[in-house]
Amino acid sequence: MDVFSHGLWAGAVGRGIGQVGGKKLSMWRAAAWGVFPDVVAFAPWFVWFFWNIALGTMTVADLPRPEAVEPAVRDTLPIFRITSLLYSVSHSLVLFFLVSVVVVLIMRRVPWVMGGWLLHILMDIPTHSYQFYPTPFLWPLSEWKFDGFSWGTPWFIIVNYSTLAIIYFLLWKKRKQYE
Repeated sequence: MDVFSHGLWAGAVGRGIGQVGGKKLSMWRAAAWGVFPDVVAFAPWFVWFFWNIALGTMTVADLPRPEAVEPAVRDTLPIFRITSLLYSVSHSLVLFFLVSVVVVLIMRRVPWVMGGWLLHILMDIPTHSYQFYPTPFLWPLSEWKFDGFSWGTPWFIIVNYSTLAIIYFLLWKKRKQYE
């Protein structure tokens, strides 16, 4: 799924849940955790890309098409290998649960807003195909990935953003009702 949708879904779930254990969930923090896996994975690539554009060593036309990225391009340049590794790290349910346990032990409470990260991984599993970054949710235990459908499919984009618009409208209406 695209990074904006992840943030919007995590924010909506955070706002919809409202409170856990008497503590209000921050919609913005939930949204930040919702985009976290993609920011970790793709920020170095974007920095590299814009740096090369600024230096004049690349143009947008030099970029590989999305359908050529997985797995053909990921081993061609170091930046693609780095992106692929960071994608595996940030999209792993195994690592999510390990990090969550460590955070709970340190904080002595469950940081529920981190659920945005979990939601991100769970939404990516069916919405990524082998053609474009299939989700390595079992990494590092297994390299197996589910061959889902592309989130870039027009019908899915329409359904996804229409549903988000309805949900945010309902959340807004609910908030206005209590004011």
